[in-house]
Amino acid sequence: MIRILGILNLTPDSFYAPSRTAPGDVVSVARGMLADGAWGVDLGAVSTRPGSTPVTLEEEWARLRPALEALRDLGCVLSVDTFRSEIVSRVYDTVGQFIVNDITAGAYDPGMLSVVGRLGLPYIAMHMHGSPFAPSETPGDIVEDVLAYFQEFSLRASYAGISQWYLDPGFGFSKTLDQNWELLHQLSELQCFGRPVLVGISRKSMLWKRFGITPEEALPATSAAHIIALQQGASVLRVHDVAEASRTVAIFNGL
Repeated sequence: MIRILGILNLTPDSFYAPSRTAPGDVVSVARGMLADGAWGVDLGAVSTRPGSTPVTLEEEWARLRPALEALRDLGCVLSVDTFRSEIVSRVYDTVGQFIVNDITAGAYDPGMLSVVGRLGLPYIAMHMHGSPFAPSETPGDIVEDVLAYFQEFSLRASYAGISQWYLDPGFGFSKTLDQNWELLHQLSELQCFGRPVLVGISRKSMLWKRFGITPEEALPATSAAHIIALQQGASVLRVHDVAEASRTVAIFNGL
């Protein structure tokens, strides 16, 4: 089954401005995503776009908490985009079971994997070299590097007691433009781990820089890239535009 995870940004500086959601609009936006076919909603309170400003743990929590309380009774799958284990603990205390979406795969916070394992939470592990705000370019063959990265992560996840995790190849993070495209076209190589592959490619720079356009103009390119990702075995799409992604999945299923 192919699932769609809708992006709901609680930040004032996310790279795609229309995804920035005011506190009072959180419920209506989430309901709209679910009506359009989203499996769940991914909340992000820290922007990690290039050049973004780091925020403190307390500032991240101040953005997250009202949204979590508003969405708690909506009855949908919630994912929280964070690399801090303390945030994971606070979210769990507020809403219970949720998906942890960590762009550092536990590398930023040494306590992350043990907390996720102890709480029995599903986990999205993303490939990236460097820190969240200063990724370093991936050297050598990108596919080989991603395979080695997740081979090592799978051992750490097992040791921490994490049984349910998703593999995110990390498009747009610590990769050149050519590496992103090479990885997309060889995405099927990642099926060897037997984990659901999540693709977060929506309106990213690998799409709009290639054509000299803006993120606002990149929806058609996003849909085309989604088709490629699905052909290569992706099973979760993390997107800004849920209705369009739902139609793309329907077209793919009809092929």
